[in-house]
Amino acid sequence: MTRGVRIRLMAFVVLSAVGITYITASYLGLVDKVTGRGLTVTATLPGSGGIFEGSEVTYRGVKIGKVSRVVPTEEGIDLTLALEHDAKVPLDSAISVHNLSAVGEQYFDFQPADDKGPYAKDGSKFIGNDDSLPVDEGDLLVDLNQFVQSVDKDSLQKVVEELGVMFNDTGADLQRLLDGGSKFIAEASEHTDETIALLNDGLTVLRTQQGQKENIRKFAADLNTVTTMLRENDGSLRTVLSATPGAARELTSLLKELEPTLPILFGDLVTIDQILVTEIDGLEQLLVTYPALISGGPTGSTADGYGHVNLQFDYSVPPCTKGYVPPADWRSTQDLTDVEAADVSCTAPAPYAMRGSKYAPANRKNRASPGRVYSGTYDPSTGAVPGLVDTAGNPVKLMQPENLSVLGGDAWKWLLVGPVASR
Repeated sequence: MTRGVRIRLMAFVVLSAVGITYITASYLGLVDKVTGRGLTVTATLPGSGGIFEGSEVTYRGVKIGKVSRVVPTEEGIDLTLALEHDAKVPLDSAISVHNLSAVGEQYFDFQPADDKGPYAKDGSKFIGNDDSLPVDEGDLLVDLNQFVQSVDKDSLQKVVEELGVMFNDTGADLQRLLDGGSKFIAEASEHTDETIALLNDGLTVLRTQQGQKENIRKFAADLNTVTTMLRENDGSLRTVLSATPGAARELTSLLKELEPTLPILFGDLVTIDQILVTEIDGLEQLLVTYPALISGGPTGSTADGYGHVNLQFDYSVPPCTKGYVPPADWRSTQDLTDVEAADVSCTAPAPYAMRGSKYAPANRKNRASPGRVYSGTYDPSTGAVPGLVDTAGNPVKLMQPENLSVLGGDAWKWLLVGPVASR
């Protein structure tokens, strides 16, 4: 072995010994004691909570020192904490003892509200309370045992049995529910701003619902009434639901078959309806006069021993034809072209019967219709018909019963029998 190798080996042994000695001294705190580095603070607790000399001291879970001394007192214990020289612990920090695992291994932890000063110095003192200590395992087990003993075993057995029935054969459904919940949470996380806005708006909605609680209760009561009726008529409702698809198919088929003609029919009905609305007074007069006319049919003269029934239409005065389009100029019924309507009316003087819409009784709601001459019609309150007199010149009254609602669906028959019964 050469001299250079021996020198390098001796240097390695010396440096290794110095390094090991320094590390050991640092771990045991001898370096800090000798050099005067580090901070020494004290803490007072109402109990040990399992803390011991050599336990770690942490700052929000990060190690910054260890417990160097534990002194019991009448009020609890006093702890001496050896902290690293560069540790900055705010003086308003909360202190607590935590369990590193379920089997113990307690450590002392500083939990400041923020990282602002003033910071701890040599001799600083921290004071804890009962909240600074962990829950004792013995007390936890005793409380847990008391809770278990307070539960009624028969009731608990029933709950377990019902839970078994509830979750029986629901594994797939629960899996889908959990998967859907995970997707929902992931989607909400990707849209945090929208989720926060939704929660804020939801609070506004809930406050509004609270203000409308009486209306909601009334709605719930009415909904309960509806659901009760549906439940009581479940059989009929099922019949309707089962028959509805078939009826809907039949109705659809009918509408498809009527599609070419149905619009034309509705269009014609609209036209007829417009005419009926315009001539509503005349229709009313017809419905009043027609029963009186029919009632006179069965009556006849028996002066010569024979019964006579006579119905005559007066044609002594023919209808007016002057002022209308002559027959030679009439359009063919096959001519469907549009032409401007001709303004025609009777221009011959009396005794010709005056025809045309302008001589018909005007609608009561539109008495000022252009081209109409208003004349009185039947008044249901008095039964009188203005301008209608009998052979003696006396006004004719067509009396009707005050109320026909007692006849129900047969009230229409009074059109035939009413005038006869009123004589």
